[in-house]
Amino acid sequence: MSIIKKNFVFFLFFCYNNRIMKFIYMFLLLALCVPSLGAMELSFSRAIEMIEAQSEDLQIAELNIERAQAGLSAIQGGRRPSLTLSASYMNLIDVERPGSTTVIDIPGFGGFEMPNNIGMAGASLAVPLYTFGRISNAAESARQAIEAAKSGTYLARREIRAAAAQIYWTARLTDEIVIITQRDLESSRNAQRHLERVGRAGRANLVRIQADIAAKEVALFDAQFNRDSAHRLLKVMAGIDENVNLILTDAFPNTFTPLNVPQTLETNPRWELLEAQISMHESAARGRRSERNPILVATASYNYMAAHTNARLWDGFDNQSANVGVALQIPLLDGGISRANARAETLAADALRQELQKSQRLMRNQYRDALLNHERLRGNLNNRLQARDLIARSVQMSQDRLFAGQTNAVELSDAQSSLLQMDMLLLNTKFNILMAEETVRKFIGN
Repeated sequence: MSIIKKNFVFFLFFCYNNRIMKFIYMFLLLALCVPSLGAMELSFSRAIEMIEAQSEDLQIAELNIERAQAGLSAIQGGRRPSLTLSASYMNLIDVERPGSTTVIDIPGFGGFEMPNNIGMAGASLAVPLYTFGRISNAAESARQAIEAAKSGTYLARREIRAAAAQIYWTARLTDEIVIITQRDLESSRNAQRHLERVGRAGRANLVRIQADIAAKEVALFDAQFNRDSAHRLLKVMAGIDENVNLILTDAFPNTFTPLNVPQTLETNPRWELLEAQISMHESAARGRRSERNPILVATASYNYMAAHTNARLWDGFDNQSANVGVALQIPLLDGGISRANARAETLAADALRQELQKSQRLMRNQYRDALLNHERLRGNLNNRLQARDLIARSVQMSQDRLFAGQTNAVELSDAQSSLLQMDMLLLNTKFNILMAEETVRKFIGN
């Protein structure tokens, strides 16, 4: 047995016979048994789903719908019968003679001992017959609140998708930047190795290439840092463990088709939200005015009373009564509260109407700009693809001339720099086209 094996066996034996080291030994074994987190493939559509599932804004918007629905249920409850039960007990105390009963002399009948322990129980039923618009206007306002909450959810979902798309494609952009930077660095390293191998490199050429390599290594380090930051943000927004290595499966397309969408924006969840809010405040204003209207209510009640000179009410006398009727409740004066509240709701509706007009004017212009920007970028993409191919041929020609000793490294460095800039510009153009498409999608939906 070798010395290493002997030492390892001794270490295991020591760990097993030492109580503290035994715990450490078991902890190390458990740590070795825990599987490490591997890579995870993530498509664009899956990233959208995961980010939407993690979004607090979307959850808040959905809770707003439930809250508006609960408000409607509370208002509609005003149309249903209400039953009230009551019970009470009273002990009447003679202030002059506490603890004693009161005796009342009745001429011709003698003294009468007044009961001072009274118990009462009863039930009352009220059924609204007609509210003259109070409940109907309030219910209509609540229904419009539900529609506004639904429009808010649609709007939040589109905003979240647009933000998620930017996060995903930004991370993919940083991946491509790392690849482009690595390719540019490897091109300079290949040129250096070739010149050193053929033995034709001058001192000035080697120094220039080495300087380019040093600068490109720094650029690669910065690109990797930006990629890691973008991936980390994507993981946080999608609820993915930070230690998972993400592999983004959707790549930037090389061709983009024209958008098959209307040229003028006709509807938008933002407008639907504002319209629903306007209708909600108008209905609320009508409801506030109707608070001055009478209410017709059917009533019924039953009451039972027992009284005695002590707490044994069942030994005394009792009485019961019941009634059925109709009540008309007419509010006469409220200090102008209902009128002021109606005025406030009307002003809120007018303000939202102005906001709607402003939003329609601005968003139609933004939508048109997004369409024009998409077409402009598509046209530039084809030209830049052709320019990139020509610059790549120029780099190859400069490299061949350098290897043949017909030029210096400055020409190759300039050509490589032009190719790097064009690759970055081409990648940025593709990213901007996708962002323009997402902007249009945010306006009109899928």
